[in-house]
Amino acid sequence: MTTAVRPPVGELLRGWRQRRRLSQLDLASDAEVSARHLSFLETGRARPSREMLLRLAERLEVPLRERNELLLSAGFAPAYGRRGLGDPDMAAVTRALDLVLTAHEPFPALVVDRSWELVMANRGVDLFLEGLPAHLLEPPVNVLRLSLSPEGLAPRVLNLPQWRAHVLHRLAREADLTGDPALAALHRELTALPGGTDRSTPDGIAVPLRLRAGDDVLCFLSTVTTFGTAVDLTAAELSVEAFLPADAATARWLAARSAGGEAGPAARAAG
Repeated sequence: MTTAVRPPVGELLRGWRQRRRLSQLDLASDAEVSARHLSFLETGRARPSREMLLRLAERLEVPLRERNELLLSAGFAPAYGRRGLGDPDMAAVTRALDLVLTAHEPFPALVVDRSWELVMANRGVDLFLEGLPAHLLEPPVNVLRLSLSPEGLAPRVLNLPQWRAHVLHRLAREADLTGDPALAALHRELTALPGGTDRSTPDGIAVPLRLRAGDDVLCFLSTVTTFGTAVDLTAAELSVEAFLPADAATARWLAARSAGGEAGPAARAAG
């Protein structure tokens, strides 16, 4: 049995500081420590306390999962737990997610984790999943892969180059901010898919999702909601992606569909 070798905590701190494009002086000033002491921490000449690590991680906006890694590398116990959504302690979280998803109907809304895997969805999401191959809907479903895949939603996205540029830019930013190699690998995978990218400045107020639905064209704007005060890894890494109609015609279409529609594959895809 082998034990994983963790990088020195000073090396990790320096990496996060550089990722945030801060000088030692900038970070030291923000964290109210001397630049000399911070330099000693990064080079291993001084050992950080648990409180100092958490203070620096807060200033550097290190995700909770990676804060635990910092603590472990310094020889401390993790500060943040991870509970499953089925855990009784998470009942308030699941109720809140259910409330947001249900209140958003008939408009599509879904919950994803940090890896962009589908966790929950409302009935409006069936619009996106109808007619897709069954093998793409087997859990776990990665919604970014599903949306940009030639077998998935991509052929129905009328502004695919523009939408791809938006999705790939957002994913690249998340991979950089978190330092998560899995997100970086997903970005490389999706970049290699066909569809092109349009990086020109879009008209209007936001990049829309223009979707073909039979003979109709629907237009959506997306919003993101997160648990801003979460101290549990699962809750902190969940986000609600909600799609709002960008025009009156789309709103009417969705309302009419909801009035006569039935539940589709969204629940199955969420596992």
